[in-house]
Amino acid sequence: MLNEDRRRQLLVSIVPDDGRTAGLVELCTAGVELVEVSGAGIMLMTGDEPQAALYATNPVSELIEELQFTYGEGPCIDAHNHGVPVAEADLADPVVQRWAAFSRGAVAGGVRAVFGFPIQVGSVRLGALNLYRNVAGPLTATQHADALVVADSSARTIIATQIDAAPGALGAELEAGTALRLVVHQATGMVAVQLGVGVTEALVRLRAFAFAQSRLVADVAADVVARRVRLTNDDTPHS
Repeated sequence: MLNEDRRRQLLVSIVPDDGRTAGLVELCTAGVELVEVSGAGIMLMTGDEPQAALYATNPVSELIEELQFTYGEGPCIDAHNHGVPVAEADLADPVVQRWAAFSRGAVAGGVRAVFGFPIQVGSVRLGALNLYRNVAGPLTATQHADALVVADSSARTIIATQIDAAPGALGAELEAGTALRLVVHQATGMVAVQLGVGVTEALVRLRAFAFAQSRLVADVAADVVARRVRLTNDDTPHS
């Protein structure tokens, strides 16, 4: 069970100066300091698929989210799918290799340790909190417990954001984050029409093409939308 006193202390410590309820930006920023990590990010997911990086504290955190979206693997995805925290204390020399493509890109970007925590309310899974360090090493028991508090508080904030949203729409704060995915959704629709496939298959093709080119899927999507790149049925997945 989460430490409610610790959660209240966290929320009190990050109340914005203007009196607003702490949002995801404040939670991520506080999480970095509280857990003593190099960066943090929150990934929104639907089913088993990552949908958007709602917030990332720095460019490396953004890269971590983009790599997970591109390759469909990583700590956030595993934490979300299995409903338990996932940790890798040394991406450069893991005991068990779990995310070959993700790990290569993350290590190249300066990431040494990653920690994913599910963001959920009861059985409702919303996404995951990602924390990283630029040096190898595990979290202490206290840091792990504090990360759980940040993840739980993030879940409550996401739910609160949705209260006033129209049915089928995202709250304002979530919509601002998912705007970064618009180009991917646009490109997926274009690929679906070009190849005569469904949107799910089109996204798979887009990711496979990005993987084969060693590029982020958002960058490939931008080229597709700008008509600098056109996928064909000859563009087969590579692994």
